[in-house]
Parts: sequence; C-alpha cells; structure tokens
Amino acid sequence: MNKKVQLCRNQFHQSVGGKNMKEHRGPSSFWMHDPELVFGELKLKKGDHFLDIGCGTGDYSLYAAEIVGNSGQIYALDIQDELITNLKEKATQEGLGNIKASISNVTSSLPVEDKSVDICFISTVLHSLDLKKHGELLFNEIQRVLKPEGHLIIIECKKEDLSRGPPSEMRISPDDLRNLVEEYGFYEINQVDLGFNYMIQFGVKTE
Repeated sequence: MNKKVQLCRNQFHQSVGGKNMKEHRGPSSFWMHDPELVFGELKLKKGDHFLDIGCGTGDYSLYAAEIVGNSGQIYALDIQDELITNLKEKATQEGLGNIKASISNVTSSLPVEDKSVDICFISTVLHSLDLKKHGELLFNEIQRVLKPEGHLIIIECKKEDLSRGPPSEMRISPDDLRNLVEEYGFYEINQVDLGFNYMIQFGVKTE
C-alpha cells in the first residue's frame, strides 16, 4: 500500500476513534467513512481515469491520484474557485501531476473528452441539485464521458434524521436514487452501507 494512502487510512481511524471529525472541515464527506472501504469497492487501478464531480476539498481526488499513478488521470471539478485553487496547491505540494482540477458547474457540459473515464464519482452532491431540471443533462454527460465498461459511483446521505448533513427533506433515499439514475440508462451493480451515508455503483446499459 502506498505510504500516503496508508497515512490517510490511519488518519481516518484516529479521527473516528477520537470522535474528532470536526477538525476535517470543508465540503467533503471523505472523513465520514473509511476511504479504504469506499475505494475497495471502486477497484481503481494504475492507469485508470477518475472523474470527481463536485470534488469539494478534493480529498477523494487526492486519494485516487495515489492509486492510479502517473499513468492515470484525475479530473476534479467544482463550481467554487477557491476550492479548485486550494486543490491545485495541495496536488503540487504532494507532487501529484496527474490531477486536472477545473472550475465547472455540474449543470452544464463536463470539460472531459468522450469515452475517457473509468470511474465517475459523485459524493453528497446530488441532494443539493434540482434533478428534475438538471438531471437529464448531467446523466447524459456522464454517459458521454464514461467508457463503455465504466462505472458511476454515487454517495448520498441516508434519508434519516441525523445530527449532521442536510435536512431530511433534501435527502434522497436509495430507492429514489436508483429509480432516477436507471431512468437515464444505467443499472445498479451494488449498494454499500457507509454508516451515515450509502453508496450505489452503476454500470451503463448496453442495447
């Protein structure tokens, strides 16, 4: 295991063990669950291309960059200029030249080439969007950039009354998310319980 990935794993367990998750501030769900569990399901490998839509602080992108290596590529997209600037600085500090961080609105075309992405990753973003208005464009764009064998992974907050995260009325249940995504040409591969959140992995339907 890469030393930086091992360090990240250790930091997670120290954080959860010490109930000190508040120190990891910023728009990211990364520290809410074990990254090793998440990426174990993703099965990223050297040379893969990883698209992080609504990357926030970029924790997932940084972790993925270590896995895919110099032969891989990370596309990290977020609408907030400051977050993208900070992520670029982190990538430079850590010597990660495989992260392409860009300012992008997920309700418009994605700045990624056709059929170039192995994993499209969206963590705790969809509940904040008007999917009735923007869902068709977003999921059509995801289909456009995914390789035929590529996967879409979505993490969302459980539809429960919890002490953190969005209000209950904003949350998307697994059934509602599944029905929505499958409407746009995807099929469910599996669902994983992450504690506060859940993760569903989808493949692209073929005719």
